[in-house]
Amino acid sequence: MSALSCMRYFNLHRRQGCVLLAVVTLLWLVTILNLNSSAVIHGRTEHIKLEIVKLSEQYIRALARDNEGVVDGPYAGRFTAYDLKKTMAVLLENILERLDKVEHELNITANVSSHTQGHRSKEPSLLAKDLINGEPEQCILSDKEKQLYPKCEGKIQWMKQMWQSDPCYASYGVDGSMCSFIMYLSEVEGWCPRSAWRGSSLMPTKDYTDSEHANITTDLDGLMQLLKDPNERQGYAWIRMRIKRIWPRWEAAIRNLAKTQDMTQRKPKKILIHLGLLSKQSGWKFAEMQFKGGPLGELVQWSDLITALYVLGHHLTITSEADQLGSIVSQLPAANSPCQSRKELPVHIIYIDIVGLKQFKKYVKTGYGKFSCLLRILDSFGTEPAFNLRSFAKRNKKLTSWGGQDLQPQQFFNMFPHSPDNSFMGFVVERHLNETNAKDIERNNHAVVYGKNDYMWKGKEEYLDIVNKSGLVIHGTVYKENQSKLENIPNYVINHGILNGEDLHTLLRQSKVFLGLGFPYEGPAPLEAIANGAVFINPKFDKPHNRNTAPFFKGKPTERELTSQHPYAEQFIGEPYVYTIDINNSEEVRTTIQKILDIDHFKGYLPYEYTEEGFIQRMNAYIEHQNFCQFQKQLTKWPPESNVQILFGEAGKSCKQVCWEKNLICEPSHFLETNAHSALMTKGASCAANKTLIDIFYPALDTKTNDCILQQEELLFSCVGAQDHLRRLCPCRNYIKGQTALCTNCV
Repeated sequence: MSALSCMRYFNLHRRQGCVLLAVVTLLWLVTILNLNSSAVIHGRTEHIKLEIVKLSEQYIRALARDNEGVVDGPYAGRFTAYDLKKTMAVLLENILERLDKVEHELNITANVSSHTQGHRSKEPSLLAKDLINGEPEQCILSDKEKQLYPKCEGKIQWMKQMWQSDPCYASYGVDGSMCSFIMYLSEVEGWCPRSAWRGSSLMPTKDYTDSEHANITTDLDGLMQLLKDPNERQGYAWIRMRIKRIWPRWEAAIRNLAKTQDMTQRKPKKILIHLGLLSKQSGWKFAEMQFKGGPLGELVQWSDLITALYVLGHHLTITSEADQLGSIVSQLPAANSPCQSRKELPVHIIYIDIVGLKQFKKYVKTGYGKFSCLLRILDSFGTEPAFNLRSFAKRNKKLTSWGGQDLQPQQFFNMFPHSPDNSFMGFVVERHLNETNAKDIERNNHAVVYGKNDYMWKGKEEYLDIVNKSGLVIHGTVYKENQSKLENIPNYVINHGILNGEDLHTLLRQSKVFLGLGFPYEGPAPLEAIANGAVFINPKFDKPHNRNTAPFFKGKPTERELTSQHPYAEQFIGEPYVYTIDINNSEEVRTTIQKILDIDHFKGYLPYEYTEEGFIQRMNAYIEHQNFCQFQKQLTKWPPESNVQILFGEAGKSCKQVCWEKNLICEPSHFLETNAHSALMTKGASCAANKTLIDIFYPALDTKTNDCILQQEELLFSCVGAQDHLRRLCPCRNYIKGQTALCTNCV
């Protein structure tokens, strides 16, 4: 039997009679590796030489993986099999020594791939014979490990007090000793490094024996089956319609992307999607209002996310009612157990919104912690670190019903690239008309108003009068269930009511201007208008709108300040497609309208990141590289360090500003590299004192006291924090033009 066959057999049958087989196979390996290495060199091809080492190491690592759940050492966990492991340790140690010799003589060490070539520690460590003689293991955290795993020491202290609070801890081998705490916190929950007790990690973080790959999927019927409406409420009706309308573009996008980047080596993920906003329990009536002028931005985002995940070939489960979610969660193993093992979870990623998250917590209760790193929160307007960390937000009177989730800030996915602290998901700007259909549409002196509810027009009559007198015919798309209730729309406006997508885009193609009124903030409609060639007039605010000045943002977990109705259009697009002006300044309005009317040729513009292909590329990169579970900190950083620069900012500037001024974007996943006194001193800081504090402004140099201040709380690393007397030390990355979420080597 080959080593690979035995490995598969061992994985299938575990300990049921396989101990003898394992020993026999180990002896077989010893015999093979005892061959004179020179005979191997001269009597076998290079391929065979590689296979000997490769298969041998695969077997040994399979054995290590199989014993992954068995706590090593003389501790009290059940299934420790300690006597057997002593014997196995001697055999494994001997074989690994022989493998080292063979590798050295064949000179192939550097050619073995990173996931089959383990790195055995050359540092002094406890040997098998020492274990047999009863010598205890020493579990020590180095200073570097404390920096890379800042929560480890705190978790150890918690375990000292609470390890007897639930029997599940003892079932994992926790017995009150320091080593058992560290073993549990590294192997099960991932808060501590394995090297603190093992010397090095021999355990691969991915199962490379799994040959299944994620295949591109373009079966629309299969997706429609996933989107059957629960309880016949028509909750998914609008989403289904949108997907069907633009399905040909999705098909073309995934095929085009596959031509430009390798999509063949991806692993399929099991993904749970829960649209809490559509549930009856939410009380928001999104489902009921989707065809009556209700907000559609969130439904656009959900529609595009579901489609992208589907065409990328992942396995989806979609729910929108709390009882559906409850029936699924109730089947999850140990959902209510406080022990945070993620090894047997039947899901890799969970996409959810804040309403759905509250429902999810209700069902998993004390088991929530094991799922928290799997969460991706669809969050239209952003959640900043100061509002996300519950203890900090409560202490500083920032706690809202939306915040206090204690997640990594990048687990929140926004509609626009508001803050680098969160992840930019975006959406797809729909294009109902192709160039063939649109070439015969004549562009007239028409203006379409961005505002589908009557209250949005209130107080804007003077502005609209100027536009009307300039020679533009104004059109509206205001929901009109009862025409007599439209009190704020001037008589000269031609109101079409809520238009379907094709009719709306035809109207935009016929128009030269898309008029913003100041609200709603940051919706998809301006990008649709710009894509159809209509110039967007973006109202500028004399004072920024924020949670203190605008009722809409009250309670939202962000202190972001909007300088206009649509900051993305202002910052990332600009003239001649967008004019950001003060609509209360009559002369500025007249001048701008005249500039637009003087344009000879109106051409649409759409950033790549808002196309189907750009959206798929971005989501695929997130799925392949983003991982918020602590185990993954041992993997290669993403974005790669080669794409990141550390900049020392001027006093009073946030890292978002510091990076943007250099045409870079703040990259919060690299803040750990900056959070050291040595990093500050390398950039020229001369510290009078070294401090560690808790707030969103650090690491930084205090220019008043000349103190170097580090960040104590990892969840408070922030791109947006700024104080007048602090110079921030900022990780900044490059980005692909038109795909701001990704660095140049991130795809």
